[in-house]
Amino acid sequence: MEINWDHFTKDLDIMPEVLVGTVIIYALIIIYTRIFGLKSFSKMTGFDFLNTVAIGNLLAMSAATSSPSLLVGALLIGIFYLINYLITWFTFNSETVEEVMDNSPMLLMKDGKVLHDNLEKTKVTENELRGKLREANVLRLSEVRAVVLETTGDVSVIHTSGDEELEDYIMKDVRRS
Repeated sequence: MEINWDHFTKDLDIMPEVLVGTVIIYALIIIYTRIFGLKSFSKMTGFDFLNTVAIGNLLAMSAATSSPSLLVGALLIGIFYLINYLITWFTFNSETVEEVMDNSPMLLMKDGKVLHDNLEKTKVTENELRGKLREANVLRLSEVRAVVLETTGDVSVIHTSGDEELEDYIMKDVRRS
């Protein structure tokens, strides 16, 4: 078998540009994050997650392949930060926008009872639910006050070994069915 060394060495002449581009884009991401806030990289909403994925892809493409160009990549990343910031701002300042933009978390279990209809609606299997209960160190279903499928796809398990009641504030935005 013959090794084609050109495959490993053909782009060495652009390495300085790749190095400088990577440093510049990295610095811009730090600056953008300082301007628009750490929430830009959270998974609090689907839009936050989309922002993180898009920026990661643009970072890889701009810095590593120079396509799009460094300037276009920096501008696109900045636009994604701005869009995410504006969506957050409008959502925070308008209940109508919030209802349109955000999914509601869905209740999967309440007071130790599995809500099978909600599992079906959300396409969460009982095996996945059991796995999340184990991850949360639940010993008995009777300890579970609520299991919520969050807007990010994460599952929150709220449980206690006592008789504490779950405050309404915690469940305010959670759909029951």
